Amino acid sequence: MKISFISLFPEMFNGFINSSIIKRSVKNNIVEFEIINFRDFSKDKHHKVDDYQYGGGSGMVLMLQPIVDCINSIKTENSLVILMTPKGKVYNQRIAEEISKNYNHLIIISGHYEGFDERIKNYIDIEISIGDYILTGGELPSMIIADSIIRLMDGVISKDSLISESFNDYLLDYPVYTKPFDFNGHKVPDVLLSGNHKEIQSYRLNERIKITKLNRPDLYKKYIKFKKGE
Repeated sequence: MKISFISLFPEMFNGFINSSIIKRSVKNNIVEFEIINFRDFSKDKHHKVDDYQYGGGSGMVLMLQPIVDCINSIKTENSLVILMTPKGKVYNQRIAEEISKNYNHLIIISGHYEGFDERIKNYIDIEISIGDYILTGGELPSMIIADSIIRLMDGVISKDSLISESFNDYLLDYPVYTKPFDFNGHKVPDVLLSGNHKEIQSYRLNERIKITKLNRPDLYKKYIKFKKGE
């Protein structure tokens, strides 16, 4: 897979690409990155990319010409063009899985200021938000999207690990423990040392249900429907 990050601050992606599992994925030729500053496509003599908004209002708006020319310079028939914006569809694991299975080139656009001219919708495929809060720019959300998709690709993480993760059946993950057994009086649940795999599985499922019901009642409702086959 190839991932193209489009941003006004390309240096923000260096740590992401050169660390941990992502770095190993690049080394193993599973994923390829390119980082493009769309300011380089501005036809303004000062490389200006923003201007005041029509109708008045605070904040500057990113102009279409630089970003559209940038998109067109790298887009192919199998590219998915993603715009990171608080106005977008809220991202989840299902979207990550769908994208990882159906595309081999992602173009992920990071916005700034008051965002892009609304007409950018004519040049993108999907608007994505990572939650109900505002950040200073789209770079961090862009990296979150990329990370969640890359880890689903063959050869990045073991399939057993992926199967047991949160959200696969609308439940959050179960608690995990390691040594020591007793830390300042806080002990590992006895069932995990019992060697009874059936009881351990039952304990973990019950914990997943309890945690999901407490922290994510929205997911718990989906889990109930999932269990009923709705």
